[in-house]
Amino acid sequence: MELFDVLWLGKPLWMWFAFLGLVAALLSLDLGVFHRDQREIGVRESFALSAFYIALGLAFGGWIWWQLGADAGLAYITGFVIEKSLAVDNIFVIAMIFTYFAVPRIYQHRVLFWGVVGVIVLRAIMIGLGSVLVSQFSWVLYVFAGVLIITGIKMWLSADKVYDVGSAPALKWIRRHFNVSDIFHGDRFWVRQPDAQAGVMKWFMTPLFLALIMVELVDVIFAVDSVPAIFAITTDPFLVYTSNIFAILGLRALYFALAAIMDRFQYLKYALSILLVLVGAKIVIADALGLAKIPPAISLSVTFAVLATGMAWSLWKTRRRDPPMPE
Repeated sequence: MELFDVLWLGKPLWMWFAFLGLVAALLSLDLGVFHRDQREIGVRESFALSAFYIALGLAFGGWIWWQLGADAGLAYITGFVIEKSLAVDNIFVIAMIFTYFAVPRIYQHRVLFWGVVGVIVLRAIMIGLGSVLVSQFSWVLYVFAGVLIITGIKMWLSADKVYDVGSAPALKWIRRHFNVSDIFHGDRFWVRQPDAQAGVMKWFMTPLFLALIMVELVDVIFAVDSVPAIFAITTDPFLVYTSNIFAILGLRALYFALAAIMDRFQYLKYALSILLVLVGAKIVIADALGLAKIPPAISLSVTFAVLATGMAWSLWKTRRRDPPMPE
């Protein structure tokens, strides 16, 4: 047996290396070619990049369908759609973080790029732990189902509330225990400058690095929703991780595309809350009906129906607002 045919987490190593190689190439292309120089990203460019990443994610789903079969392909696409939809909710909070720290638009891509790199690592750890727990203790899926149902209800009840960045306990803790600069120093995350009290040179976090920390923390919070949601669709670690990462890779472009029209999707949270409850309930329903799982085609159809209804309702309710002029 050749090395690359060895199974790791249920899939041959060559499939994992192919996926990770593609992700590394995309990140290198993004940072080294498309955005080598600091510049603002226009709306048209953002929509084009978003379309590219969505097409790439769906194409990868087609490859999975070809390699692993229809059920695996449908499970991947369902996970991709759910994660991409939850990313829209994540964008609302990221916009509040950038507003709170007054991050100049020219530096926002840098924060989002390294935020995505951190997400790739954090999701790998969380999904790896989740896979181990699910494989060892099947009842963990019911815990995931409970988390999704409770989260969906809480999201519905707090859909009209605004996230208060300044009152976040993590931010208060960082300000108490680290040196923090009050002003930006270009695109730098850390800066060495005199300490007014001690009279010596010290390293200070810049507001840009604080924004990055908050973006990462917010993703961890959102992962509590999205990771169990994918495990409720499929317990295959390869499908869970790849669908998560391909949905997140386009987060930067999606942010710049939607930031200017965020208010048009204010009712989408209600659809997401319903979707989380349905995904969590799916596990209980399948068990009650004596099924190993709900067929992937049904899961995907319900997911599309709920999200399409939420987006259509949002656009209809906000139709009289003047759209922003594209750049």
